[in-house]
Amino acid sequence: MISYIVSIIFRIVYLIILIVVILSWIPIFDIRKQPIAAIVKLYDYIMAPFKAIIPPIGALDFSPLIAFIVLQIMEQLIVRTLMHFGL
Repeated sequence: MISYIVSIIFRIVYLIILIVVILSWIPIFDIRKQPIAAIVKLYDYIMAPFKAIIPPIGALDFSPLIAFIVLQIMEQLIVRTLMHFGL
């Protein structure tokens, strides 16, 4: 049960990252308006450690891609550990 909740939380984080990345490609969206501003604030909080390690290269920002990979590895480790203990 707990492993299922943890998996859902990770899926929400993936969705937040994906929404902001897609919206960054579309210039008509104003990211300062609600509810997009709240999503961007969460995105900035999630991505801060990754952006500190991996700065943008020119106009390309690879930190969301690295975040997806690292978060998926973390999810697998956490969920498998929880399932091993029957949680």
